Amino acid sequence: MVVETGTPKGRGDKLPPHDVDAEEAVIASLLVDPDAIYKVAPRLKPEDFFREKNGWIYEACRTLWDRSESINQITVGHELSRSNRLEDIGGISYISRLVTDLPTAIGVEYYAEIVQRDAVYRRVISAAGEIARHAYVGGADVADVRSRAELLLTAAFQSDTLRDFVHIRELLQTYLESAEALTGPVASSSRTITTGFADLDTLLGFLKRGDLVVVAARPSLGKTSLVLNFASGAAARQGARVAFFSIEMAATQLVERMIAMESGVDSARLNFGHHSERDERKISQALGALGDLAIYFDDSAGLTVAEMRSKARQLQRERGDLDLIVVDYLQLMQSGMRNENRVQEVSYISRSLKQLARDLDVPVIACSQLSRAAEMRASNVPQLSDLRESGSIEQDADVVMFIYREDKYISREQWEKQHADRPREYPSGITQIIVAKHRNGPTGTIHLRFKEKLARFDDLLVRDDDGPDDDWGGPDS
Repeated sequence: MVVETGTPKGRGDKLPPHDVDAEEAVIASLLVDPDAIYKVAPRLKPEDFFREKNGWIYEACRTLWDRSESINQITVGHELSRSNRLEDIGGISYISRLVTDLPTAIGVEYYAEIVQRDAVYRRVISAAGEIARHAYVGGADVADVRSRAELLLTAAFQSDTLRDFVHIRELLQTYLESAEALTGPVASSSRTITTGFADLDTLLGFLKRGDLVVVAARPSLGKTSLVLNFASGAAARQGARVAFFSIEMAATQLVERMIAMESGVDSARLNFGHHSERDERKISQALGALGDLAIYFDDSAGLTVAEMRSKARQLQRERGDLDLIVVDYLQLMQSGMRNENRVQEVSYISRSLKQLARDLDVPVIACSQLSRAAEMRASNVPQLSDLRESGSIEQDADVVMFIYREDKYISREQWEKQHADRPREYPSGITQIIVAKHRNGPTGTIHLRFKEKLARFDDLLVRDDDGPDDDWGGPDS
């Protein structure tokens, strides 16, 4: 590493990480090797250079490359002259010296890697300084400082460069490893996670790691209950470790729903303590079963993207690799960014959730509200255009599924009049799960039964063994 001043007297005099020799070697290689630009352009940006004049020269090379023009001493000098920077870099003599001093154009990728690495270190140092300033200011809101710190560090390490090509052989090996994991003895190490519902797993090919899955519906159709079913199904059947972020409801309320789901005891009787001996036995058994599940709840209100990312990573460090993240629900999250309208904010949140899924290698399930548009149409079946506040949700999601219940839009009396030939087939509790987008597979509709008082979904063909205590009806978010 080259330091451009004398020996520093103290820590404050030390220059940030940089290597001028590597910077000059990159530029000189571009001037003498026509193929060098193709090797470094996807990964190196002008602002990665420590010496400003070296960044200017590299920017001129990139500009010529974008115009499909030759890159050499004459064309680069002309481009710098057009932008009034030629004299500032030291004239054409500086460019000539770079070429003369270059020992070999071989290894330009290595030089570029050094420049890029030092640029990351400088961004980290800058972020650390900014974090320190926020910490010195302090204030009552520690969560705000933590959120800003997470954003700054994430931005420092995040790279906008393009990924390199991957040979098909490597991808085939990854596929074989995934296939072996699916049939291996340890289910929790599988590359896919079960939803807990046979028909839905068949349609989706299970939940895939790195995917963003959006579960959307109008209020009171069961979004929260469905994702709770997903979480408990994955934890019970695969031993999956689940992080459940509930921004709308308290964790205690979610646990009460899970007790009702597991025990088959009406949630109203749970709340008011009207338990028979039979209920007590069922509740006791449910508590034992639920207590063994690796589900972790966070019910922080006004959760920001950075806070959620930080908490998920901390949970992963403390408890081991995560298998599933659930967010209830997307529109209640905060971006942590300022001066943005709500559409931009939701777009940022959806992109960040997708990035989180890839970074932690887990499926991320996010609940989402739908607009009122579906209720204004003759057919109330939701469409992708009904996703509320941002079209980027549809774009970022790998899977979008809607919850639709016909019994919410037509009464039993109306049904009997319209279907005189089959009046007893009123679809009470019959729920359509409409997979409207599936990036890596087919779309379609599957049917589940929903018992609202138990907050529980079942596969439609599963026999009901809960007895007459389990009535239909009741509110659900």
